[in-house]
Amino acid sequence: MSKRLDARFAKLKSENRAALVTFITASDPDRATSQVVLNGLPGAGADIIELGMPFTDPMADGPAIQLAAQRALAAGGSLKVTLEMVAEFRKTDKDTPIILMGYYNPIYAWGPEKFAGDAALAGVDGLIIVDLPPEEADELVPFLKSAAIDFIVLTTPTSDDARLPVVLANASGFVYYVSIAGVTGTSSATGAAIEEAVSRIRRHTDLPVCVGFGIKTADQAAEVARLAEGAVVGSAIVSVLAETRSAEAPLALVKDLAKGVREARL
Repeated sequence: MSKRLDARFAKLKSENRAALVTFITASDPDRATSQVVLNGLPGAGADIIELGMPFTDPMADGPAIQLAAQRALAAGGSLKVTLEMVAEFRKTDKDTPIILMGYYNPIYAWGPEKFAGDAALAGVDGLIIVDLPPEEADELVPFLKSAAIDFIVLTTPTSDDARLPVVLANASGFVYYVSIAGVTGTSSATGAAIEEAVSRIRRHTDLPVCVGFGIKTADQAAEVARLAEGAVVGSAIVSVLAETRSAEAPLALVKDLAKGVREARL
């Protein structure tokens, strides 16, 4: 559905490489610094950007991203500001896909139909809603389809062959495989476990599969890039940003991660 996402994965396939998908929280540690990081991610090697929508109770996230949400909210971050940041990014980058990631409550409060339209106008390509189960997705997905925004679903190690068709029913864009049973930024899955899970998912969909949770280093990102269509890195980038409160260090980490991903299949 999203032309930017389709074009990006087609380009990556032609180059025989995976995507580096990077995550930051909008307005962390403040709006200005966050905008500099966001604008700098493509140049540092990010192929797809996940932008976290600050939320008071990010229950699926580990300490690093929970603290990022707290910093963002304290700095005035909000769903409105997040869309403004995407619109600002689009002034200079028309090609890099941006996925908003977060929780459903702020979207529900905004109004699902209005939010879908406003997100599309800002330049959003996809949405990952952590706490919206497939059984409830129909209250949002039709509006996303009308706005040409992809609904990117999460699958987990417990998503078996019986559950996957339900989870994937409304999926578009790509499938996000959560490689561990737990919160973000904690343990890491083995390559063998990831390979088995990606194979299982591919039995049920032709969508690209991106793997996240627990990827911290260029070597880990490279291992995932050999097995899937994308490697997602979030907590490691957010942690460096928290330590330095400047754009340079997180963008340097992204450059290192990108090198690992780009050389993975050579």
